[in-house]
Amino acid sequence: MLDIRPVGYVVGLLVAVLGLAMIIPILVDLAEGRGHWWVFVESALITTLGGGMIALASANGVREGLTIQQTFMLTTGVWLMLPLFGALPFVLGATDASVTDAMFEAMSGLTTTGATVLTGLEDLPKGLLIWRGILQWLGGIGIVVVAMVFLPELRVGGMQIFKSESFDTFGKILPRAGQIATQISVIYLWLTLACMLSYLALGMSTFDATVHALTTVSTGGFSNYDASFSTFSGPAEYVAAIFMILAALPFVRYVQLINGNPVALHRDPQVRGFFMTLTFLVVIVFFVLRSGTTYESERILREAIFNITSIISGTGYASADYMKWGSFAVALFFFIGLIGGCAGSTTCSIKIFRYQLLFASIRAQLRRIRSPHGVFTPRYDGRPVGADVLSSVMSFFMFFVVSLGLISVALSLTGLDFVTSVSGAAAALANIGPGLGEIIGPAGNFSSLNDTAKWILIIAMWIGRLELLAVYVMFTAKFWRA
Repeated sequence: MLDIRPVGYVVGLLVAVLGLAMIIPILVDLAEGRGHWWVFVESALITTLGGGMIALASANGVREGLTIQQTFMLTTGVWLMLPLFGALPFVLGATDASVTDAMFEAMSGLTTTGATVLTGLEDLPKGLLIWRGILQWLGGIGIVVVAMVFLPELRVGGMQIFKSESFDTFGKILPRAGQIATQISVIYLWLTLACMLSYLALGMSTFDATVHALTTVSTGGFSNYDASFSTFSGPAEYVAAIFMILAALPFVRYVQLINGNPVALHRDPQVRGFFMTLTFLVVIVFFVLRSGTTYESERILREAIFNITSIISGTGYASADYMKWGSFAVALFFFIGLIGGCAGSTTCSIKIFRYQLLFASIRAQLRRIRSPHGVFTPRYDGRPVGADVLSSVMSFFMFFVVSLGLISVALSLTGLDFVTSVSGAAAALANIGPGLGEIIGPAGNFSSLNDTAKWILIIAMWIGRLELLAVYVMFTAKFWRA
């Protein structure tokens, strides 16, 4: 019989930590003096006690190490339980949000999707705004650790290719995954502080700089303004783009960098592929805008860099309504969101390395067609790629496309138009944030959607953040019999 106590113990501890994190918005609300702090006191007590009781009830079942089944349950369970408790301040607070809206906002935060159902952000208590940023910040570091520690072990979507690359080779410097996770957390914190100080230097208020640093480095995209990042048009867009790019790179390479391997980042094929893709897209959009607008060149370049970086990294900030940039730009932005950053970063979507493996497989297949008697093996970073990795990657692509289609159909059945349904499905499944169209585009939000559509998107955000297969495998009978 499957023992869920080790899973409950870890989940309970993480829920309790989430409750302790609510101390920050309590202090912010007390400083603001609007009397909203009691909402977070109530939420913190419920969350901390609830998590603590779950951990205590499961403590007698703790064992060293987890089985594959327990690891799958832990990975998926954390991203269900944390949004559930993280939604409490939205239900109890000044937003007067429904359970559906509160769960949508919390799930969007912890999965770093950045889609929001809240309006009038400028009038909300500051504690609630900083809480949205904290949810994304915790979700960002959480997914980096999951991507480097759990997903390679679970062999999800080709992630097993990084098992030997990141740990066996890397273990000569840091022999335990726990040490890697600790150093990644420190780097993540320093990146956040550097981002905040950069924003402060450009004239942002301390509160604005803090919120946007939390949501930039996590590539989450929550802003405390309805107008998103267009409130800070100018040099701040360049700074945001730099830190979004840094967050989109594999954090394990930063760890190698500070541990005596200065070329680790440069030699990573993901990193090279990401920069090549980003540069290519910026150039295309620059010339499209230059031929179709009367903006000066600096503004065109700035908005192209910022908005493309925001979408490809899944951050979801918007400094301009790119729905007005023409049909070509709109279509391009849809596909940009399906690219994503590097594995082991805070970014989402399909990820660069999967495209590289897909193209390597296609190239090898074309060679076999031209030379039937030749032996051609797909290679990644100069090394042959095993059949299990390629099969896993192909399965991921298939499940992603099928999931996108099914979610789009489900959304259309709720009464949404074609553009909103398809782009909403992509925005949620790839954890991008904004969709396309007048309703959920860069100038809109998800508040006007009906509850059924919101729950579909909540499930899509959860599935997408955990790389699809980590969730789907739990719905197979063999998983529970194994």
